[in-house]
Amino acid sequence: MGKDYYAILGVSKTADENELKKAYRKLAMKWHPDKNPDNKEQAAAKFKEVSEAYEVLTDPQKREVYDRYGEEGLKQGMGGGGGPGGGAGFHFRRPEDIFAELFGGRSPFGMDEDDMFGGGGGFGGGFPFGGFGGMNGFPGMGGMGGGMGGGRRPTGPVKAKPIEHKLMFSLEELYTGTNKKMKINRRVKGQPMEEILEIAVKPGWKKGTRITFQEKGDEEPGVIPADIVFVLDEKPHARFRREGSDLHFTATLPLADALCGTTVKIPHLDGTTLDLTISNVIRPGDVKIMRGKGMPVTKEPGSFGNLVVHFEVRFPRDLSDAAKQQLRGVLPAN
Repeated sequence: MGKDYYAILGVSKTADENELKKAYRKLAMKWHPDKNPDNKEQAAAKFKEVSEAYEVLTDPQKREVYDRYGEEGLKQGMGGGGGPGGGAGFHFRRPEDIFAELFGGRSPFGMDEDDMFGGGGGFGGGFPFGGFGGMNGFPGMGGMGGGMGGGRRPTGPVKAKPIEHKLMFSLEELYTGTNKKMKINRRVKGQPMEEILEIAVKPGWKKGTRITFQEKGDEEPGVIPADIVFVLDEKPHARFRREGSDLHFTATLPLADALCGTTVKIPHLDGTTLDLTISNVIRPGDVKIMRGKGMPVTKEPGSFGNLVVHFEVRFPRDLSDAAKQQLRGVLPAN
């Protein structure tokens, strides 16, 4: 399988974006070559490895291919490569660019520790990284410059902040998968231009999935173009509510069907109709589970979540005396 990116970052295979970002920040600070002047070669290798792991695991498409085929499969372009970075293998960003994107500059280590903390005055010589809070850019160091001990600012171009757009999809689209083309307007060498970005939505993708097109923002002198990030969202559905890979459906039964049995017909997302046969008595709040009838599981092709059917019972508003007498004769007393 090659490198274990999860082990490199010290996270579990279910780690979310916040956990990945926290792990990356800690390790990038530890292994940045400028923080290790006496061992730059080893530090640079570790810094690159940490950056590569972070990039793969925070990109849904790369992470999916990596989970299925490992590092070698990822770098050889296995899994189709329908999105950005696919084809003959994924393109990896420079570690310095990733660091700059998260920390707001190339390297905060061009100054020694006394410079960084104003010679130990004011905040105290042992104040931890990130402790200042509230400043822009690199946590605890953004906006320092000459105002805090005369420290030098990082040199070189800084990458512009990612530009995020929300994309709404129906549950039907997320069930089957779909392709969506998005037209963006950007400036390249001072000239406006249009570009079409194609997004290959995999069956089962969830709300919050991020699709990143690297450096597709405006090209401006002295600035690395921003990434364009599309964040997936789900449209409300008339019949179903989604929780993870499970679908929830509410069936309302007349009292007679709840007592005597019936077949509930459920129009599914794929256009078919599911039949759920009820033979026992249904009470309000009862639940039935139809296994494998939920949403596709993206990381496990061929696997599906469950369809959870919740029941409500519709009672009659009134009964005639004759009907009441008949019911008393057939219904159990307790």
